[in-house]
Formats: sequence, structure tokens, C-alpha cells
Amino acid sequence: MQIQVNTDNFIHGDERVIEVAELAVSNDLEHMSDRLTRVEVHLKDQNADKHGPDHILCTMEARPRGKGPLSAHHEAADIQAALKGAAKKLRTRLTSEFGKAANHH
Repeated sequence: MQIQVNTDNFIHGDERVIEVAELAVSNDLEHMSDRLTRVEVHLKDQNADKHGPDHILCTMEARPRGKGPLSAHHEAADIQAALKGAAKKLRTRLTSEFGKAANHH
């Protein structure tokens, strides 16, 4: 499973951000990594240089083998919370999707 991290102009996609993103993805999706080709992580600061609650938006998109992509979004006050929330939501969606596929066989 390949993990790709993208950030906007207001979030510096340095090694630490990439490390935290990869850890969040691994924690929630590692057990299904053999069923995923890639997970894309997009981090966006919605308020740019202004401050406000829940201004970090994390979108995660998983590419399951042989299926269309599934995504999840989460807004939070900081990058780590946004990553954790999106990963958890994506895990739930993937678990549901894989469960449906198993029931059809």
C-alpha cells in the first residue's frame, strides 16, 4: 500500500507532517493494506493565515484493488486530530465496503 501526502500552500508538508500522516493511515488501515493499492492524504488549512476552530481539513482517499476509490473527510483544530478522524472514518467505510463484497460471494 502506497501512501501519498499532499498539502496546500499554508501547511508545510515537511518530514514530520508526512510521518504523522503515514502513522495515522497505518494505525487504522494497515490490517487491510493487502486490499489497497494506495491511500492519498490531502491536508488543507481552510482559514489560511486566519485562526478559527476546526480549520484543518483532512481528506483521505483509498484505492481498493479492483474497486472505485472511497474517501472520508474530517475537520479539526490541528493536523493530527484531522488525520486521526479521517483515518477512522475511512476505516469504517472500507470495512463496510469489504463486508458487502464478502456477502455477495
